Amino acid sequence: MKRNAIYSLLGLTFGSMCAVTALAQAPDRTRLPIHEPQYPLSTVLDVRNATTPETFNVKAPAGAPNVLIVLIDDMGFGQSSAFGGPINMPTADLLADNGLRYNQFHTTALSSPSRMALLTGRNHHTANTSSIIETATAFPGATGKRPESVAPLAMTLRYNGYSTAHFGKNHETAAWETSPSGPTDRWPTRSGFDKFYGFMGGETNQWAPAIYDGLTKIEVPPDPNYHFMTDMTNQAIKWVRSEKSLTPDKPFFMYFAPGATHAPHQVPKEWIAKYKGKFDQGWDKIREETLARQIQLGVVPLGTKLAPKPEAIKDWDTLSPDEKKLFTRQMEVFAGFAEYTDYEVGRLINTLREMGQLDNTLVFYMLGDNGASAEGGQNGLFNEMTYFNGVQESVQDVLKHYDELGGPQSYGHYAAGWAVAGNTPFTWVKQVASSYGGTRNGLAIYWPKGIQAKGEVRSQWHHLIDIAPTILEVAGLPEPKEVNGVPQTPIEGVSMAYTLNEGKAQDRHKTQYFEIYGNRAIYHDGWLAGTVHKAPWEAKPRASLEGDTWELYDTRNDFSLNNDLAKSEPAKLKEMQQVFMAQTEKYPILPLDDRLFERMIASNVGRPDLLEGRTSLTVYDGMTGMSENVFLNLKNQSYMVTSEVEVPKSNANGVIIAQAGRFGGWSLYLKDGKPTYTYNFLGMQRYTVTANKPLPIGKSILRFEFAYDGGGLGKGGVGSLFINDQKVGTGRIERTQPGFYSADEGVDVGEDGETPVVENYGTPAPHKFTGKLGKVTVSVSSANTVEKTAAQDAQKEAVFKKALTE
Repeated sequence: MKRNAIYSLLGLTFGSMCAVTALAQAPDRTRLPIHEPQYPLSTVLDVRNATTPETFNVKAPAGAPNVLIVLIDDMGFGQSSAFGGPINMPTADLLADNGLRYNQFHTTALSSPSRMALLTGRNHHTANTSSIIETATAFPGATGKRPESVAPLAMTLRYNGYSTAHFGKNHETAAWETSPSGPTDRWPTRSGFDKFYGFMGGETNQWAPAIYDGLTKIEVPPDPNYHFMTDMTNQAIKWVRSEKSLTPDKPFFMYFAPGATHAPHQVPKEWIAKYKGKFDQGWDKIREETLARQIQLGVVPLGTKLAPKPEAIKDWDTLSPDEKKLFTRQMEVFAGFAEYTDYEVGRLINTLREMGQLDNTLVFYMLGDNGASAEGGQNGLFNEMTYFNGVQESVQDVLKHYDELGGPQSYGHYAAGWAVAGNTPFTWVKQVASSYGGTRNGLAIYWPKGIQAKGEVRSQWHHLIDIAPTILEVAGLPEPKEVNGVPQTPIEGVSMAYTLNEGKAQDRHKTQYFEIYGNRAIYHDGWLAGTVHKAPWEAKPRASLEGDTWELYDTRNDFSLNNDLAKSEPAKLKEMQQVFMAQTEKYPILPLDDRLFERMIASNVGRPDLLEGRTSLTVYDGMTGMSENVFLNLKNQSYMVTSEVEVPKSNANGVIIAQAGRFGGWSLYLKDGKPTYTYNFLGMQRYTVTANKPLPIGKSILRFEFAYDGGGLGKGGVGSLFINDQKVGTGRIERTQPGFYSADEGVDVGEDGETPVVENYGTPAPHKFTGKLGKVTVSVSSANTVEKTAAQDAQKEAVFKKALTE
């Protein structure tokens, strides 16, 4: 065999001037990156007489497949047609019918932890992601910062010769690191991805998203028909075509993670119209119909019974006509959103087929990163931000916006009853890590070149941490022991490759713990024991962590977890609890932390805060997208905004500084040359203070002062405008938001991007300031800072908890 052919098989190419002994050795793929060997010094004086060497290049093993992971957000086990659900998802059906359905595949019950487990092959606590990134704490296992000893799968594949790209949702970067100050070590393009096009947080407005291309925040096209789902698909298609055009033999790894079907549920009207009347029978009948289809498909065993609904979920027949009207519409919107998303996935799949790449592409179509979400509460929401501010939306409040649901003017979520129906045949929902309703999701695997069977069901028990080792095994790559000089924590998952062509193979994933906000469980050898510590809609835990009531299920003959054996099998329950505690000695699970909203305040939990101890912040024109985690907190206190402004002879208009947008926020701007301040309370009320005269030509100091009433959270106050220290306007702001402005829209200086705080600025989006801005300084009084005292912290927590019980 020729020497170059040998090198090619080894996955490397070298120049012929290298020593043969250096070349004959296989590359050590357990220590990444693979380093270029030391070449001997040349002894040839004239380059014309020297042999031209080949360049050093790391290649993937011969025949390594392309890999595509599609991860749908907040979709339940019983929602897609591929797993018996009522939502038509033909792309998922096609892949499952021509590949494999996995009916015992599990997630962590929450977004960030699930994604970290998927992308690293380690348990979420090992990767310091015990919860969503925004509720990280200072404890090991919960810091929100992936350790260097836990290298992502994308990094391993890229160092082994793959092209890598990530489109859509990230939600894996520590909240305080998503600023221009970084560090950017845990941003996607520094975590193994060559390309990233998507959003950094847990959700985004699909009509007006906050998008990054790599490390750079970008503006989306000003197209009235724009929708992020189509945009991200277009970007993915563009990337894969370019990658295969330039390097046709180089495999790719693509992580395609839509914001759909997470709230806000937003989709073009024609997709909603497809489901008109399809849910009029209500969630109880939908559960029954779904179970029947699941049994017929074979993804649920014959004889499986529906597990009971949670007590808080009303029977459909007891609802009022208005409730039924609203709730059916909410589900029509969600279903349209899901089918539209599947259609876009289909465009990507068809592109790969047209390119001749699909046969050797290993596709994982994951229908959910956790169970369906009940975070919309009993009535659902027109504006999800009300949930984070302790403000209730009644059925009548939401019905006012019936025709807007799903559109650009809405930021909605469906009622919790649909989440329970979406997790058929189980009881519980997202966040409840102790139940398969929170942790079991449908998975289709498709790979024509590597899977012989078509349309078969696989019932081996597996978890998200098993995906990374599966990909490494199929690609012929070892698990890395060292990456960038850092010894690696061993991968904790078990490869699923043995199941691809062995339908009856015995399970290899024998034990798995679950834990989210105190909801916890242990799976071991077919048994599941767990405790529902707190439901998503409950204001407080049901008991102390020590006093929780545990349940016990024999999952080998109780697929839906319908028969609790805790009382009849006390010895087995005790044994399982001991297995759980043994897991806490292997992984940094303890201490358990059942707080939620309190953990969103950095000072409460000791995590880093860029603005810790500061009472003022100076920003400049062009600084945009600063999230609440990297900006001064102005809520529940008095504050002042001072700006150096220069107005040209032609006058000036537009935004000086704005925070968030249509669904809650504030803006200081000029309209018709007059200084104006608007406070947008959750899109429900807008309070505007306008100056009695325009800003003069030339340089001025414009100041806005807000005098907070005090006496609690979310109170009002008086706003005043000053030009060069002369008061020119004042007005009452009756209500303010106590907790959160936006999950994705930040602070913009010199414009108001994404959605506008003010619907009629009188200037074209993004409402850029047409004068000249100097520095803009935002300041608060340290004496007013709400987080200073434990009593006020408790008050803030109480506000949120009260909202969940009303």
